[in-house]
Amino acid sequence: MDPDRVIDQLHIYEKKVLKAFEDSDKPLKPEEIVESQNMDIKSVMSAAGALESRGFVRVIKEVEEVVSLTDDGKVYATQGLPERRVIDIISGEGELEMSELSRRAGLDKAESGIAIGWLVRKGWAKIADGKVSPTQEKPPESGDDEKLLKMLLDKGSIRAAELPEHLKGALKDLAGRKGIVDIKKVRKHRIELTPGGRRLLERGVEIAEEATQVTHEHLKTGSWRRLHYRGYNIDAEYPVVYPGKMHPLRRIIDEIRLIFLKLGFTESRGPLLESAFWNFDCLFQPQDHAAREMQDTFYVKNPPVTELPDEDLVRAVQSAHETGGSTGSEGWQYEWDRDVAMQSVLRTHTTCVSARFLRENEPPLKMFSVGRVFRRETITYKHLPEFHQVEGIVAGEDVNFRNLLGILREFYRKLGFEVRFRPAYFPYTYLSTECEIYLPEKKSWIELGGAGMFRPEVLEPLGVEVPVAAFGLGIERLAMIRFDIKDIRMLYQSDLGWLRGLPVTDDLKL
Repeated sequence: MDPDRVIDQLHIYEKKVLKAFEDSDKPLKPEEIVESQNMDIKSVMSAAGALESRGFVRVIKEVEEVVSLTDDGKVYATQGLPERRVIDIISGEGELEMSELSRRAGLDKAESGIAIGWLVRKGWAKIADGKVSPTQEKPPESGDDEKLLKMLLDKGSIRAAELPEHLKGALKDLAGRKGIVDIKKVRKHRIELTPGGRRLLERGVEIAEEATQVTHEHLKTGSWRRLHYRGYNIDAEYPVVYPGKMHPLRRIIDEIRLIFLKLGFTESRGPLLESAFWNFDCLFQPQDHAAREMQDTFYVKNPPVTELPDEDLVRAVQSAHETGGSTGSEGWQYEWDRDVAMQSVLRTHTTCVSARFLRENEPPLKMFSVGRVFRRETITYKHLPEFHQVEGIVAGEDVNFRNLLGILREFYRKLGFEVRFRPAYFPYTYLSTECEIYLPEKKSWIELGGAGMFRPEVLEPLGVEVPVAAFGLGIERLAMIRFDIKDIRMLYQSDLGWLRGLPVTDDLKL
């Protein structure tokens, strides 16, 4: 980059820090720059950090230890360490019982034990038969630890690095004894000009008042014409910002909702706690169907049963199951059980919402529903016992299977997928199909939903006399594809790293 342009982009504080090195080839302390450039320490360190990021200075960080005495340490420095008091006593007595020694020295049991331990460690005394006796005829001279205590008492504090070698060992001993010395780590900085910074300084750095924006006062007085404007570095590093964003699963749900609303559908909702009647029986699913088993469905203990709807609908559903009603079907040919239909379950799909809607609304109609469903699934990388489904129906005189395929193609197109259909079987639809989308990066097709025309055995009890197209898909599977997730559990974990890494997108516009 052009050096003149670089200089123009520097903040005035950065220029001042560089100017401080005009008469110095050595690293400078921040305090020296504060004094020479009439700056405060905070501005100096901030400017130095900015210059270091550009490679013009190097901030040398040093940590030094400063040693001082605690309150107890000052007492020991004045009155002597416990072992000094003890050795002074036994040097005159020859030997003393340990208990008597503690009393004479004015030490409690803990201090006495420490004192005697240090006496032995220093070789000043020995213990035999519970008595302490000196090892020398005269009291020993002051040890290095005592000399260090006296020095600290006189000077107040000392840098550990400045201590003579023979006192560094004494410092280690004192530091190992609780509450005598206080060692604080003091961080210091020096700022060194790099060759790049020296070349920039030699280019010429001028200090002038700068403006970063034009104010109303500038425009009013015309002073903006005389201002020097600081340049902008478009290559400068910027802080990482983590703005608030919608959870990806919530966003896909809203995207799906918006698609159907723009296609003219009405949104509906239903209860999470359903009767087996609405969840299974009304959809012509036989009462001995495998999906009703405990291993597939959550049965609720409280309340154990749920009220059935009006009696006409109940009898019509019973007839459809037992004989096929007047649809021409033979039904399932078994004795339908009202008690089984009253069982409380957590809904296993949102199709029960479609059944309720058809019962309560006259065709023609277009309805969709998004909600949670529950199945007794083992938790794995692709299965959860709780997930989301989107369900939809279209009912009208001229609705047919081709219309259904057209709606699904448009829906998946708006989601950004190519779709194809293959035959399938569902208890409550005929014809039935599964929807597969193409993944170019994997060069493969993946099943994403099911659809079909409701059977007459479903429609007749509900009082619907026109064709009804129905469809549904799992939303979590779609989210896994959209965000390239290999484990479905990721959608429900509070992984902030993953959530922060997702792109921030504009409002939904389809």
